[in-house]
Amino acid sequence: MIDQEIQDLFDRSHRIVFMTGAGVSTASGIPDYRSKGGLYTNSALDRPEYLLSHTCFEKEPKRQYKFMLDNMYFPKAEPNIIHKRMAQFAAAEKAKVITQNVDGLHTRLDPSTIEFHGSLYRIYAPVDHKPDTVEHYLKSMYRTSDHAILRPDITFYEEMPQHVQEAVDTVSKADLVVVVGTSFKVYPFAGLIDYAPVGTPQISVNMERIQTGAPIKQIITNAVDFFSQLKVN
Repeated sequence: MIDQEIQDLFDRSHRIVFMTGAGVSTASGIPDYRSKGGLYTNSALDRPEYLLSHTCFEKEPKRQYKFMLDNMYFPKAEPNIIHKRMAQFAAAEKAKVITQNVDGLHTRLDPSTIEFHGSLYRIYAPVDHKPDTVEHYLKSMYRTSDHAILRPDITFYEEMPQHVQEAVDTVSKADLVVVVGTSFKVYPFAGLIDYAPVGTPQISVNMERIQTGAPIKQIITNAVDFFSQLKVN
């Protein structure tokens, strides 16, 4: 799977950008979003796009809160080999991770991770933006002191993603872009690849092909196997 050409590409690259999605965390026991049986394709779940929207937070916060607790929080999940290997590249100052994931697993190992859609594990009250703890939030959606509604610091539908300019600047300096575990259908995240310098090698490591106009080499395989074999030199 990791032939010498691929390993050499990683070895000689010093500004690798990993762009990751929910498929990176499935090996940690967290369901993904858009594949068969995922959060957005489960017919038993009613309109997840609405339930994760700013409108729902404003109109039906209790319903949204229950949906998130039932379907999105996995506090016992641990980083897997994909998170670990990417963190090793980052620690060697060879890479930067930009993730769509809100599960916090990348950041647990690599605090420099750009969490494009925020994190479920940062909690605050919109009324004054003061932080609260995730431990409290998992027990109650209301702040103890004044009953203010709490929410996670994630990007709901109808809201702008976080750290857009930082992500653009990071991709614009890349000498290798590696897309992992994402359907690459969510914008503006998928559009970040357009900022890669002309001629920058691009690789996709996914179980299925992604649809993109970018000149990307698609490696159809289990990312766990790929990153288990990949070395940090």
